[in-house]
Amino acid sequence: MRFGLRRAGKGGDGASEGPAITDVPVREEVIRLGQFLKLANLIDTGAEAKEVCPAGLVTVNGEVDTRRGRQLVDGDVVELRGQAARVRTGVSDDVPDDLPW
Repeated sequence: MRFGLRRAGKGGDGASEGPAITDVPVREEVIRLGQFLKLANLIDTGAEAKEVCPAGLVTVNGEVDTRRGRQLVDGDVVELRGQAARVRTGVSDDVPDDLPW
């Protein structure tokens, strides 16, 4: 199951509005793309990032990025397979404390 990410419905004119964007809180000021994909539940395993990034399936702020080590900052929007998530820093109260790292 994905992290509450939903595909946006069609607008009144029948045109697609694109995927709904879900804010994903992170503790640090920056996070690597591969880590964020997993945190946002856009992929199931960290190893999957090794496949989807080099294949050109991931976009960051609307542009394809093949570097899973790319550093993301607050406000960056990552899309994969019709789902989108936005990096949100400075909201540590919303970040679960049971993370293994």
